[in-house]
Amino acid sequence: MCWSATADLWAGLGIGAVGVASLASVRRAGDVPLAALPLLLGAHQVVEAAVWHTGGGTGPATLAWAVIALPLLPLWVPLGVLTAARPADRKRALAPLAVGLATASVLAHRLVAHPVSAEIRGHTLGYAVDLPYAPFVLAGYLLATVGALLLARDRLLRALGLLTGLGAAFCALLWRTAFVSTWCALAAVASLLLLAWVRRRAPAVSPADPGAADRNPTAPR
Repeated sequence: MCWSATADLWAGLGIGAVGVASLASVRRAGDVPLAALPLLLGAHQVVEAAVWHTGGGTGPATLAWAVIALPLLPLWVPLGVLTAARPADRKRALAPLAVGLATASVLAHRLVAHPVSAEIRGHTLGYAVDLPYAPFVLAGYLLATVGALLLARDRLLRALGLLTGLGAAFCALLWRTAFVSTWCALAAVASLLLLAWVRRRAPAVSPADPGAADRNPTAPR
């Protein structure tokens, strides 16, 4: 989220453009979920611009924002890490994916059973969701998203996990003090890192050409 409707809209369009560039740079089918993540984050910002314009409340824009932020992301990120990993490394992503599935199930159920509302608080938007055992749900959310990236073999994905974890803590501090919301800045930086990650990935090695990795020095090891 950003500090105003205008900031959210322009940030969403910019981040979405990074997502389009990421998808255009994909050379491995398994990289598509993570490459598309900036596009999802950009759409999230645009949806929140609509929440600003409607003055918050419990309307369709608020629900759409909550669906992306709550059940979708903790499932999308670990699934993307899993599909992007080499077959030998995919076991590392199974635990975050399982936690993400459980967390997403709880969050989806709460969104169905209880309405989510948004409230404008100066330069921030506050969202109210009735969550049971909130600390455990939050821990599961972080393990599924940040944890999946930190457990990845790829150094750039681990750097993204570290940045996301530290950046989220800083953004949450500013948001809780109702000073200003800076989540969109974190989303923008994360999206640029994902674009760099996609562009440095080598094409998948064909079984018919096992020596291709040796001829391509950028192929991940």
